[in-house]
Amino acid sequence: MKLLSSYTLGPLTLPHRILMAPMTRNRAPGTVPTDMMKIYYRQRASAGLIITEATQVDPMGQGYPATPGIHSEEQVKAWRKITDTVHEADGRIFLQLWHVGRISHPSFHDGAPSVAPSALTPEGKTFTASGDMVPFEEPRALKTSEIPDIVEQFRHGAACAKAAGFDGVEVHGANGYLLDQFMQSGTNHRTDRYGGSVQNRARLLLEVTDAVVEEWGSDRVGVRLSPGGTFNDMHDADPHETWGYAAEELAQRDLAYVHTVEQELDDGTTASALIRSAYEGTHIVCGGYDRASGEEALQQGRADLVAYARLFLANPDLPKRFAENAPLNEWDESTFYGGDAEGYIDYPTLEDISAKQ
Repeated sequence: MKLLSSYTLGPLTLPHRILMAPMTRNRAPGTVPTDMMKIYYRQRASAGLIITEATQVDPMGQGYPATPGIHSEEQVKAWRKITDTVHEADGRIFLQLWHVGRISHPSFHDGAPSVAPSALTPEGKTFTASGDMVPFEEPRALKTSEIPDIVEQFRHGAACAKAAGFDGVEVHGANGYLLDQFMQSGTNHRTDRYGGSVQNRARLLLEVTDAVVEEWGSDRVGVRLSPGGTFNDMHDADPHETWGYAAEELAQRDLAYVHTVEQELDDGTTASALIRSAYEGTHIVCGGYDRASGEEALQQGRADLVAYARLFLANPDLPKRFAENAPLNEWDESTFYGGDAEGYIDYPTLEDISAKQ
């Protein structure tokens, strides 16, 4: 089974191709990782690679309650406890670098509006810092002179991740957050060098990626994309042009990988097929895959690695269960976001279940 075969990812040797996908869990009060998070990640250290939950690179990049940051010394020290325990368990772990952009609320920023490529209010509701759901408010369009500060925030976050002992980082360019907002024509109406043509709209993603590579080296940096994604009120006039260009540019950077959120575009093309057509490097796919469909993606050459979210959430020993084709725990959606140990660190392993029998 190809899922169970080893894979060389830059300087890392992965024991298999079953990865833990990034999952926001909202269990870092005050934006500082906790000891409970340390247990959570250690439990899942058998993943070929753990990609952490999205982690904001700056206070302005936060858009949900109790999400962790990677910009202060306190956060670095707390993350270090997590990377140390994952490494003690013979695991590998990348940090996902994040800025939510317009998908935020002024309550996170002392009343200041969220920032975006353009002053376009998303449809729908968002969280306040206290956890209430309220309609989105109009974001503030970033000035051209401010955009280098965004790049430096990602650079600083990448440097902090290195100090925290991670094995690498993933730039979050997907799911309707700031870098994706610049990429897509529906959310980027700028007329400066960061708007208009696909080359301009992709400029920030590529500048951030290059800055992060300067901190880490290209073989320890991945980028996540979501071609055709509509989450967070996103839309683009020509997804094939937009992400085809992005993939071609990223292919020239000899990255550790590109990570694609799987979905179907309006014309029936899958996101993974679109990226694979322009990117020949290591390709991770994620989104609704199970054991059989993950294996199929590898066998067909659409991907080299498969990341699992909810299955890994509910099954800390997912690689072992796949190897033995064992039954899987069911996840509890009511405990996905926020809360305590329930639905977080209390899912049983096969060994736990056997010990109770």
